Amino acid sequence: MSHARPHKKNGLARPARAAGLAAVAALLLASCGGGNPLSNPDSIENPPSTSGRKLSFVYFQKCINPVFLAELPIRQNGVTSINTCASGGCHDNINGTGGALRIVQTAQEVDLSDAANTPEVIRGLDMYKNFYSAQGSTIISGADHSKLLDKPLVRNVLHGGGLIFESVDDPNAKLFAYWINHPVPATADEFYPADNMFTPDAASGTCNTQ
Repeated sequence: MSHARPHKKNGLARPARAAGLAAVAALLLASCGGGNPLSNPDSIENPPSTSGRKLSFVYFQKCINPVFLAELPIRQNGVTSINTCASGGCHDNINGTGGALRIVQTAQEVDLSDAANTPEVIRGLDMYKNFYSAQGSTIISGADHSKLLDKPLVRNVLHGGGLIFESVDDPNAKLFAYWINHPVPATADEFYPADNMFTPDAASGTCNTQ
């Protein structure tokens, strides 16, 4: 009686296949940040944030949304032009190509003194859509780590729209930083009056930046 001998080819196939899979796995790991192929940090630490808090809707619609609509000098590839952040080629909610930030250019300022404008009503309006989108591009209380400010400064991040703010001392950059770094109190919603963010008050004052 003869005994069937293991097929030599099959005997070598499994280790070879395993080695191949291991190589593929290592390549995929490297492409996802493992193996440090691009000299990236071995670990990434998320910057601190204030969990559960929100930014001020009052300050946003008076001080931040107008920046999105303003005609600003934009420097890109050595060429300076004039455009708005909310333009069709940038962050317009319909035709924009500028990533997650989306702005409805026709959004109307909300009269917060009108009792009919309850939080539920406001959250369905275009101005709130702009607020929500902008807040989503921030790390609350962490302006130095927020895309909303880092991108127009081209600060350690690419920005297809070019350089919008020359430095953190740009008046509009200061507005962005102040808004991000001054969330409403932990127990309040985004419609908190926020008079302390204006001089002398939110109804008739100017936007604070420090």
